[in-house]
Amino acid sequence: METEREQVSSTVERLVNEVGGWPHVTTGEHRFGGTEFRVGPREIGHVHAWGMLDVSYLRKLRDVLIDEGHTGAHHLLVESGWTTYHVESADDYDHARWLLRLSYLYHVAVLRKTPAGAEELPTSTSSRNSPSWTRARPSARRSNGGESTGAGSSAASTFRTPTL
Repeated sequence: METEREQVSSTVERLVNEVGGWPHVTTGEHRFGGTEFRVGPREIGHVHAWGMLDVSYLRKLRDVLIDEGHTGAHHLLVESGWTTYHVESADDYDHARWLLRLSYLYHVAVLRKTPAGAEELPTSTSSRNSPSWTRARPSARRSNGGESTGAGSSAASTFRTPTL
């Protein structure tokens, strides 16, 4: 049986392997440790071996995700578009993947509006043509510290599409 630390480590490794396989995503060592994920010049996020996942969003989307309990404010850059989510067990994998996919789709869409991005990023990376899991909406919501947030935050609750 895996220890809690081993479970987090294997979940992080699984996340790195999957996200690193998305179209146009490159992985590399993050300057503060861990693995970062990039689409072109944009970092969509990074994850540390101990389970801290930092993800970049448009500030307005970041605010909605925090308000609805899907993630927390970045542990250091609280006024930025960055968020922090803690992977605490294998059960957090789908939600962590969803948070990264949301950032990925946003950054791909922005890059496609540039001449270089329109040429390099085919439309096959859009959510319309993505596997069904990319459109899946997580059911459990946790705050930055891993505790359930508010009424309806149980695993049985449903995700509402963020309203911007």
